[in-house]
Amino acid sequence: MANFTINGVQQNLDIEPDMPLLWVIRDELGMTGTKFGCGIASCGACTVHVNGRAVRSCVTPVRSVEGQNITTIEGLASVAAGANPSAPDLAAVQQAWIDHQVPQCGYCQSGMIMAVSSFLATNPNPSDADIDSSITNVCRCGSYPRVRKAIRSLATA
Repeated sequence: MANFTINGVQQNLDIEPDMPLLWVIRDELGMTGTKFGCGIASCGACTVHVNGRAVRSCVTPVRSVEGQNITTIEGLASVAAGANPSAPDLAAVQQAWIDHQVPQCGYCQSGMIMAVSSFLATNPNPSDADIDSSITNVCRCGSYPRVRKAIRSLATA
């Protein structure tokens, strides 16, 4: 049995302990916002939060999250301290993505949003060098200038 909390809901699943968290989220729980990209933790499309820390779920065995709190893109707004009161269904990072028209195809963006929201929780006023070294998610469309603009809009002075 795997026991953990995901998006505030306790889960007890009869699954193999080595199953990647990504497939538990998508196939066992039916939450498809977290995407499969590369399968080797390089692209970041599968990024989720484990106890608030960004984790690449495609290489995270479910046994390693036993008893932990997991947040996916579907639960980000409900657990984010920065949830936007004028759009309660969105976290602040999600709203910034809309405001700055970040996505093109959008495939990688749920992982990018999860990485950025975790990053900003620990570094609320990052430099460009901080952003470059910490946000390593891959966007094949090349929306990096808009990602940076959205992050800067959320930074506190």
